[in-house]
Amino acid sequence: MTALPEYGPEGPIRAVAARPPAPVAGVLFDFSGTLFQIAPYADRIRAAVPYAVDDATVDAWLTALATGLTDPAVRAAQHARDTSARAHRHAFTTWYASVPALAPYAQALYEQLRTPEHWLPYADSARTLAALAERGIAVGVVSDVGWDLRPTFAHHGLAEYVGAWVHSFEHRTEKPDPVLFRHACELLGLAPAQALMVGDHPAKDGGGALAGLRSYVLPSGAAPGGVRGLDAVLRLAAPGPAA
Repeated sequence: MTALPEYGPEGPIRAVAARPPAPVAGVLFDFSGTLFQIAPYADRIRAAVPYAVDDATVDAWLTALATGLTDPAVRAAQHARDTSARAHRHAFTTWYASVPALAPYAQALYEQLRTPEHWLPYADSARTLAALAERGIAVGVVSDVGWDLRPTFAHHGLAEYVGAWVHSFEHRTEKPDPVLFRHACELLGLAPAQALMVGDHPAKDGGGALAGLRSYVLPSGAAPGGVRGLDAVLRLAAPGPAA
């Protein structure tokens, strides 16, 4: 593995000869917010609560969930959230239970995360993955997550495109730890310089650069099931028509 140059505040400590970038032979994708998005919280709440709830009540609970993210107990539960399945469940159920009316259904809301039907691929996910496959570009998934994502991809007919799966909870660490990105590259038989990391979190997914990958960070806020803008990945990965 080629060592990255040592950097000082202004740049490399030792001069590094300029090299043209290697062609992209593999793309690593984040999961949530990049290829998939969970169904809207209002829909999930109605699916979990065993009685009819009017719009005003659901809206009040959504406001309470947003406020709950500032609760000290909820904030503490997020520490190292994605390093184990247990920590992941604890982090989310603590948050859901910060709304008293939702506390009895915190476990049910968490199980929705593990249920493939509650996840929606973005409208351009399938065609982007198919186009990469047609061009012979390998695909991996590197996700901070607390469960195995393969059933979700399989449920939506997308697992066949993925050649490497790296779940943070299985490695007891989180992005931007270079270990995760490098392991995905190893599984695909690629050097980090041959890979592109695509995600929606600047610090976590952009951290692929710390492992020697190129990184592309999508803007946040895409609606579930909408177009994510993944055609840009095809332009970055290889010449040819956009998805």
